[in-house]
Amino acid sequence: MTLSDSRPIIGTSDDLRPMRLWLLCVACMVIAIVAIGGITRLTESGLSITEWKPVTGAMPPLSDAQWQAEFEAYQRIPQYTEVNGPAGMTLAQYKFIYFWEWLHRLLARLIGLAFALPLAYFWLRGTIPLGYKPRLLALLALGGLQGAVGWWMVSSGLSADVKVSHFRLAVHLLVALTTLGGLVWTACDVSRLERGQSPSRLSGFGIVALVVLAVQILFGALVAGLRAGYVAGAGWFNFDAWPLMQGRLFPEGVEGGLGALFSDPYLVHFIHRWWAWVVVVVLVMMGRRLRLAMRRDVSLALHCAFGFQILLGIATVWSGVSLWLAVLHQLTGALLVAATVWGAHALGRRL
Repeated sequence: MTLSDSRPIIGTSDDLRPMRLWLLCVACMVIAIVAIGGITRLTESGLSITEWKPVTGAMPPLSDAQWQAEFEAYQRIPQYTEVNGPAGMTLAQYKFIYFWEWLHRLLARLIGLAFALPLAYFWLRGTIPLGYKPRLLALLALGGLQGAVGWWMVSSGLSADVKVSHFRLAVHLLVALTTLGGLVWTACDVSRLERGQSPSRLSGFGIVALVVLAVQILFGALVAGLRAGYVAGAGWFNFDAWPLMQGRLFPEGVEGGLGALFSDPYLVHFIHRWWAWVVVVVLVMMGRRLRLAMRRDVSLALHCAFGFQILLGIATVWSGVSLWLAVLHQLTGALLVAATVWGAHALGRRL
């Protein structure tokens, strides 16, 4: 089997189909962990496990003594002493937040295994296409980096603050979604190889679309870390909450120079809600180009993703940041990343 430019690849379409399905399954797992990460954040569960034990931490406490030890460790951090302790947190309430953080970390471990073990299998069988081993190793490294960044994020809230750093949270989410994008792009390349076609290279427009979306994701993560979703007010069909913010188009009281751009909750929220329309314009343009390229399937997926994302964002603000609406907003954001990468791949230049 050869590419259109006669460069040989390793394997046949029968070899490549399992690899494509493997990459898509791991991508689905990454989307799932992004959603669970949203639940972890919204339930303030991220600091409930105060140690990083990559292997032994896979097992939750199994006895009353173990649970008490975990609870006592949590009782020593600021989130408990300043917030949950005075509110009268019980062991049962602690177990609830522990569950979500434990599930988040467990799924991260499973993603690592789901990527590393099949990678070793395909490697030993010699069915990885020529030139793809470095890319797959880079994706594996990104997964390892994500674990390290996750603990780096958690550690920021264990000693000096009641919550994690919003900057570190943003890095954590961006690394996860970069990994997702890499998985989807590689799966699309493998799909083309299955059909005997050459892979894609990002076009200029594709780069613009992904950068515009990355800016939106960055500010969305900052909104989450700063709890800035609450600053607009709430109430269904309350136009003082959206499109206005507490009755104003631009929030008052924003000060602090350049630092406010990333740290003032009102300004960060303002940028996130209005940059979304820049994203919409760019993605509508992408959808039009996809239709002209006879890729209506990708265009439909893209329009559905950003359409639902806009509606969920507005509904989340109006609801006063309802947990499940906010989680759906984060989940759809991950799906939007996947759809945009798919679209950029379909419009890419052929090697």
